[in-house]
Amino acid sequence: MIDTLEKLSLAESLSFVANKYQPKVVFSTSFGQEDQVITDAIFTQDLAIKIFTLDTGRLFQETYELIDKTRSKYKKNIEIYFPNTENTQKLVTQKGANSFYESVENRKECCFIRKIEPLKRALAGAEVWITGLRAEQSENRNDMKIWEWDEGNKVWKFNPLIHWTYEDVLNYIKENKVPDNPLHRKGFVSIGCLPCTRAIEPHEHPRAGRWWWEESQKECGLHAAK
Repeated sequence: MIDTLEKLSLAESLSFVANKYQPKVVFSTSFGQEDQVITDAIFTQDLAIKIFTLDTGRLFQETYELIDKTRSKYKKNIEIYFPNTENTQKLVTQKGANSFYESVENRKECCFIRKIEPLKRALAGAEVWITGLRAEQSENRNDMKIWEWDEGNKVWKFNPLIHWTYEDVLNYIKENKVPDNPLHRKGFVSIGCLPCTRAIEPHEHPRAGRWWWEESQKECGLHAAK
């Protein structure tokens, strides 16, 4: 499977996987530039791939505006998954709205409630999970393959952009007039929740702006190392 996919273009590989595994192929988008590239390739080909996003309740206003702009451009629906209300209320009531600043454990707890649990609901029944991961984004992603088994979620994970460079992403966006987040022009390379994301300096690692107050792998757990 890996050899086949690596010989295909982005559009061809997405079409191949969609046809082989439909209707059990899903794509999770956080509306970053990589995800917008994949969204464009899926929607313009009208592929049988469900696109969904996780609304943590703490996103940037610019992200919400991009969601609306993307839906308007392609005239397609994007499914929204929210955190479990009871669990979110319990967390904020017991630990406050910003407990994630206090420890890595608290931050992972918040990520689990707002992102990982909703993701598991979104992946229920799927056989293939498409992501916008690229190898150069972080050390944790260097060894990821274009096609690999995700034991935690019991799905095949398809990473069609794993060998792309950031320049490849920017070129695609420009050439295909793909909408992206204006925060990218303000130093925000990797955009997550508002209180957990800051702009980075030119010399900093692309993931340095995520959970900048802690020393960690800069991952929320959605794509944890095996």
